[in-house]
Amino acid sequence: MSETELLNEEDRIREAFEDKNWNEIKTADSWVIFKVLAEFVEGFDKLAKIGPCVSIFGSARTKPDHEYYKIAEEIAAKLVRHGYGVITGGGPGIMEAGSKGAFEQGGKSVGLNIILPFEQHSNLYIDPDKNINFDFFFVRKVMFVKYSQGFVVMPGGFGTLDELFEALTLIQTKKIGRFPIVMVGKAYWSGLLDWIKTTMLETEHNINPEDLKLFSLVDTAEEAVRVIDEFYAKYLLKPNF
Repeated sequence: MSETELLNEEDRIREAFEDKNWNEIKTADSWVIFKVLAEFVEGFDKLAKIGPCVSIFGSARTKPDHEYYKIAEEIAAKLVRHGYGVITGGGPGIMEAGSKGAFEQGGKSVGLNIILPFEQHSNLYIDPDKNINFDFFFVRKVMFVKYSQGFVVMPGGFGTLDELFEALTLIQTKKIGRFPIVMVGKAYWSGLLDWIKTTMLETEHNINPEDLKLFSLVDTAEEAVRVIDEFYAKYLLKPNF
């Protein structure tokens, strides 16, 4: 960004604060609640009888020839063969890989698509009656958490981290029951997990040792599906809240 662009942006920010009346209540803000409610209603209606599903998360930018794309597709196919449907964010990249793996095995393929000005578009491997569009990230995340019996977290960016840590926080604080969270790709995730262990736990004591047991780290599709199967060998499948 050039110096001129920075100055223009600063001017816009300053003007926005100068023009703002902090005591006003905008009618448009109040009416947004109805759009939020509509998204919840559509999501609950379409997913109410979806059955056991696992969500697969990861980057929208991963290409079909990438190793992680192929692993995500394989995980989805194996999950379908083990009796699960697959939920993804409905877009390209890892999301497409998960949808494709489920779709080509004849399993349920659910797409929770987020409307964005870039990158995101629905992939071709989602069941038409299970393709839901959202404007609000937080509504979409409720659907992932409520209707997933497990999270498979492939390498991704900020959105993937958001979805991962949302689930970890809800489980850690006992807002929802525990379900398996499987992070795939040791080379990708090890740096983050080392920091969590050494800095968050051992140095700053901001989490408990038990919190490190809330997720698993694996490298292969076989390992990922095994973690989920072994978890539900001990626990009943049920909605998370």
